[in-house]
Amino acid sequence: MKNFCWVLAFGVMVVMSSFAKAQLTVHKLVNVGYVYQNQSFGEVGGKLLFLKNDDMIYRLGASALMGSTHSKYAIMPKIQADILLNFEKNVDFYHSYYFLAGVEGTNKYVAPKIGVSLFGILDLTGGYAFPISNLNGKELKGLNINFTLNIPTTFLHDMLK
Repeated sequence: MKNFCWVLAFGVMVVMSSFAKAQLTVHKLVNVGYVYQNQSFGEVGGKLLFLKNDDMIYRLGASALMGSTHSKYAIMPKIQADILLNFEKNVDFYHSYYFLAGVEGTNKYVAPKIGVSLFGILDLTGGYAFPISNLNGKELKGLNINFTLNIPTTFLHDMLK
């Protein structure tokens, strides 16, 4: 089960690469957020956004979940893959929101998720986690809620000048 996350990540990358075309643009994002999985966790990490047009966006990410379980501080690695969809045409604010579908996995649980994303920057997702192992004696299963802010690194670079 230890290698399950690596197998999942490899599988997602293989599937995502089948959609890749020659004119694919890659953008780097820094993400911070909140995750509820039978416990509250803070999240810090990075993502790669793969973009050909604004109708369909792919994202791959890795981050660290940090929180306290049974009075013990814990850090879990997390990998995730998302697809953002919006096929709406002729709107004033072109593609201001996206429907999001994805999966995230840690060494303690795997959770498929769905939700919405505002401009691909602010995500609100929910799903159901399936446990792999315990975290300090607590099983992480059930409702999974994520609130994430994805900040493009070009924006950070411009802000810090």
